[in-house]
Amino acid sequence: DILVHLHGCALNPIDTKARAGAFPAEAVLGFDGAGIVLAAGTRALFNPGDKVMYSGVLGRSGTNAQYGVVDSRIAGLVPDGWAWADAAGLPLVGITAWEMLEGKFRLTPWPENELDETIVIINGAGGVGSIATQLAKNVFRLKNVVVTASRRESVSWAEANGATLVIDHREDIASQLEQHNLAPAYAFICHSTSRYLPALCRVMQPWGHIGSIVEEPDAPLAFGSMDAFGRALTFSWEFMFARPMRGWRVEEQGRILGKLKRAAERGELRSTARERKVLSAMALREAHALLES
Repeated sequence: DILVHLHGCALNPIDTKARAGAFPAEAVLGFDGAGIVLAAGTRALFNPGDKVMYSGVLGRSGTNAQYGVVDSRIAGLVPDGWAWADAAGLPLVGITAWEMLEGKFRLTPWPENELDETIVIINGAGGVGSIATQLAKNVFRLKNVVVTASRRESVSWAEANGATLVIDHREDIASQLEQHNLAPAYAFICHSTSRYLPALCRVMQPWGHIGSIVEEPDAPLAFGSMDAFGRALTFSWEFMFARPMRGWRVEEQGRILGKLKRAAERGELRSTARERKVLSAMALREAHALLES
């Protein structure tokens, strides 16, 4: 473990779920954080004075505080030049996106040549979707990065993140992809799994891979369709706390944070932080309300 003097923390939708009791949580909430190491255990991977970022784990006291303790294997160094708030907002969404793209979809980071394939990202303007868009285009080098968005500002945000095509998630996803003659090899669902899964199954290329981070017990039922079977599709869940909660290859998340640091320092990744506030009870209440709106 390392003891960290926190200089920044970030909130994500899972924070509101933890507050509501959907997951086991300690009295101090918060997952994402960044700060300076004050003390380190004898087997820790960092030293006092190191600037680190991490996303913690369910069941331990969180980052909505001045100090935090975390397993050093799931922490990483802060990218050079990044502000504390920006660094604090990277681990949860960054690890989630990387585990899906490399771990589940088996894509290779920084390939020599662009990969002539298509990925569609549902809810590309959200936290995970925003990072996934940048990684898919700049790090995993997919030729076509299709993102769903509807509001004008969301469309502009997605395009700034590297989307090559933005489609409207309020309209039929399959029809819009067919209009552009695109059959995705990969689909990354970041919103309403059961709503979008049937349409994606109708338009994916054979042996395509669909992944989701939105838990819905009935969602996999759509995967029993002939559309999915006839294309020999694969479906995967992604939950970034699965490793640290069960102590399984947790050091992989530290490795991923190192890759994210590299991407950030190469200019391939920009911060997705939308609002910045001074930490206080009122600021946390406002942030939770915003996430739930």
